[in-house]
Amino acid sequence: MTTPDQAAVLIDPDEHRGGTGTARFVLTKIAEALISIVLVIVLFFFLFRMLPGDPVAAMTRDRVTSPQQIAELREKMGVDKPVFVQFGSYFWNLLHGDLGESRLLNNGRPVADMIGERLWPTILLVGSATVLAVLLGLWLGIRAAWRRDSFFDRSQTGIALTLWSVPQFWLGLMLLVVTGGLFPSRGMHSPDAASDVFSQTLDVLHHLVLPCVTLLAVFYAQYMLIMRSSLLGEMNADYLTTARAKGLRDDLVRRRHAVPNALLPTTTLVFMQFGHVLAGAVTVEAVFSWPGLGQLTYEALHGPDLPVLQGVFTVLASAVVLMNLLAELLYRVLDPRVRTS
Repeated sequence: MTTPDQAAVLIDPDEHRGGTGTARFVLTKIAEALISIVLVIVLFFFLFRMLPGDPVAAMTRDRVTSPQQIAELREKMGVDKPVFVQFGSYFWNLLHGDLGESRLLNNGRPVADMIGERLWPTILLVGSATVLAVLLGLWLGIRAAWRRDSFFDRSQTGIALTLWSVPQFWLGLMLLVVTGGLFPSRGMHSPDAASDVFSQTLDVLHHLVLPCVTLLAVFYAQYMLIMRSSLLGEMNADYLTTARAKGLRDDLVRRRHAVPNALLPTTTLVFMQFGHVLAGAVTVEAVFSWPGLGQLTYEALHGPDLPVLQGVFTVLASAVVLMNLLAELLYRVLDPRVRTS
C-alpha cells in the first residue's frame, strides 16, 4: 500500500508546472503579438506622413478651388490638426473597427469595404503559390538531400539559389516576355468569358498562372534549401543507423524516420515566411494588374491615399504577426524539447 508521503513523491513535479508554463507561454506570445501590431500601426501612421505629395492638392488638382475651399477641405479631412491629434483620432476609430474613408481612389468610400473586395484575390494568389511552393520545395529538398552530391542535387540547388535571389517583379516581366501572350497578362477576368461557373473558374485559373508561377518560382527555393539542409542533418543520426540495422529498406528509412524529423524547421518556416510572400505579392500584383491588396497599395501610393495605405498595411502587418504567432505556438506543439525547456 502506498503511503501519502510516497504518493507525493510519485506525483510528477513537472506535470502541473508544465501546464502552467504552457499557459504562460501562450499568453506571453499573444501579448507580444498585440504589442507588435500596435507598434506597426504607430510606425506606419507616421511613416506615411513622410511620403511626398499632398492629398488635398491631389484631390483639387484639376479643379478650380479657392483658398477658403481648400482650408475647408483640410478641416473636413482632419489634416489641419497636429499630427499627434490626427493619430489619436485614427487610433480611436481603429479600435472601433473604422479604418477611415478613401480620399482619392473612391472618395468617401469606407476603406474596410475596399479591402474586403481586394482581400480574396490576394488570398487566392498567395494561398495557391504557397501550397504549390511548399509541396514542390519539400519534394525536391528530400530528393536532393538523399542523393547528396549527385547531378540532381547540384543542379536543383543551383537553380534554387538562383531563383531565390531574383526579384519577383523582374521575374514576372521575364515570364510575360517568354510566354509571348500564351497567358493573360492583366487582371483576373476576361470581358468575353462566358457567365457560367465552369467558364468563369477556368478564366480565373488562366489569369492566375503567370502571377502564381512568379511567386512559386521564388519561394519554393527556400523551402527546398531548408528541407535539404534539415534532412542532411538527420541522415547520420543514430536512430537511422538502427533502423537500417533492423533491415528496413532505404525508402522506408527515409519516409518513416528521417523525413518526419526533418520536417519541423520547414513546417514552421511556412508560417514565418508568410510576410515575405505577401511582400512579393504586392509587386507581382502590380506587374500583372491582379486586383488584390498589392494592386490596391500600388494605386494608393500615387495619391497618396493615406487612409487606404494605412488600412492595407495594418491588415497585412497584422496577418504577418498572427502567422508568426502561429509558427511559435506550432513549434512548441511539434517539438517536445521546446515544451520541456
